[in-house]
Amino acid sequence: MADLRVDIAGLKLSTPVLTASGTFGYGIEYQDFIDLTELGGIIVKGTTLNPREGNPYPRMAETSGGMLNCVGLQNKGVDYFCRHIYPQIKGIGTNMIVNVSGNSPEDYAECAARINELDCIPAIELNISCPNVKHGGMAFGTTTEGASSVVRAVREAYKKTLIVKLSPNVTSITDIALAVEDAGADAVSLINTLMGMAIDIEKRKRILSIGTGGLSGPCIKPVALRMVYQVAHAVKLPVIGLGGISCAKDAVEFLLAGATAIEIGTANFIDPTVSVKVVEGINEYLDRHGFESVNQIIGLCE
Repeated sequence: MADLRVDIAGLKLSTPVLTASGTFGYGIEYQDFIDLTELGGIIVKGTTLNPREGNPYPRMAETSGGMLNCVGLQNKGVDYFCRHIYPQIKGIGTNMIVNVSGNSPEDYAECAARINELDCIPAIELNISCPNVKHGGMAFGTTTEGASSVVRAVREAYKKTLIVKLSPNVTSITDIALAVEDAGADAVSLINTLMGMAIDIEKRKRILSIGTGGLSGPCIKPVALRMVYQVAHAVKLPVIGLGGISCAKDAVEFLLAGATAIEIGTANFIDPTVSVKVVEGINEYLDRHGFESVNQIIGLCE
C-alpha cells in the first residue's frame, strides 16, 4: 500500500480525501456507512456567529449532471456548535474542520475566535462566498479587497490552520488566491459552487425560492479542475481541490493538477460510501503506476 499521508500547512492528513462542507453534516450522520477514521478529514456544515434559518423552500433542484441549492447556511450558531455538537465529534479519529461563514469581517473573526478555543478542531475553512452586508450584498470572495479584509480579520483571531474557500464566480481566481495568500491564509480550497438557475416550464417560474442557487456536481468538474491547476501554479500555499469529484479517477486528476488534497461533496448524496472508495482507488492507482507516495503525483501534470 502506498503512503497516502499529506500535509496542509502543518495539518497532517492520513489520506488526501476530505468531505466537503454542507454535504456530510457533522460526520456523525455517516458513521453507520463508513469508518470515518479512513478519511483525511471532515469539513462540517457551515457555522455562523448567530443562528440562521436559511432560505424558504424550495431550496434544492436537480439539474443535468448536478444539483442547485440555496439552503442559505441554516445552522444554530457557533455557541450551539461549541456546546452541543463539539462534544459529539471531538473524539472522531480524524481531522474535524469547521466551515465558517459571516456577513462582516467582525462576524467571521468572532466566530473563528470561539472555534479557536476548541482543542480538537485543528483547522477552519473560511467560506468567503457570503454576501458583504456593508457593501450592497456583493460576496466577499468576488473582490481582492473583500477577500483580504475577511482573511486579515480572521488571521488575527485564529491561531490554527486557516483554509480559505474560493468562489469561482470571479474574473480571475488567481488574483483572489494571491490576495488571500498575502493576507495570511495557510491554504486555499476551490471551488465553491457556481451560480445557476432552473425554471419550471409548466409554472413558468424559477424553481428555487430565491431564484438562483449554487451549482455543484459532475457538471462543474472541468471548471474546477482548470481553476485548481491555475491557482496551484500561482500560489505557494497548499491547494485543496473540489468540484464534481465522484470517483478515484476524478480525485487523481485534481492531484495531478496540483491539489495536495481533495474534497468530495455532492457525490456523498448519491453514495454515502464514496469517500472511502476514492481513498481505495487512489491507492490502487499509485500501486499500479509504481508510486510509493501520493506526494509523488501532486502537480505532476505539465
